[in-house]
Amino acid sequence: MNTLPLLKIGLVSISDRASTGIYADQGLPELKKWLQRAVLNPLELVEQLIPDEQALIESTLIRLADDELCPLILTTGGTGPYLRDVTPEATLAVADRVIPGFGELMRQISLHFTPTAILSRQVGVLRGNSLILNLPGKPSAIAETLGGVKDEQGKTMIPGIFASIPIAVDAVGGPLIQTDADFCPVVLPKR
Repeated sequence: MNTLPLLKIGLVSISDRASTGIYADQGLPELKKWLQRAVLNPLELVEQLIPDEQALIESTLIRLADDELCPLILTTGGTGPYLRDVTPEATLAVADRVIPGFGELMRQISLHFTPTAILSRQVGVLRGNSLILNLPGKPSAIAETLGGVKDEQGKTMIPGIFASIPIAVDAVGGPLIQTDADFCPVVLPKR
């Protein structure tokens, strides 16, 4: 029997109001729901809910990458044009290398749903043995950017960013990621 390797993922929801209890966080639940539906590997999710403070975002990303050794770290929130939206700046500050295609694809997908997607500043980076991706904060946009744009029959028109995540995680030395191909088809690395 071939067992799938454990996939450890850092999940960071960045919101001043949710982190202080003004309203319930929706980012972490949406990320968890989507990942549990898509990924077949056993998951270990390391969750953080923090305010929009650049130094705290940076230290959280560093801890998840360097201490927790998460090969994949997904953030949600703090990517808009507002002064308190500093997630991209924090992510770039801790990055070794940038992978611009992730942010480009997230904006392309979001433009199918809202013209304000051009204001989005998501980035994708590598830090050591971790892939860090900034997702939008709106729950429906999280699912859209991960899964892509589908037509009325459910056929994929534009693949989501998760289609390329297994190769990027493999590139940083992470485990082979398997998904439910009907829900989230991916390109697997050649091993």
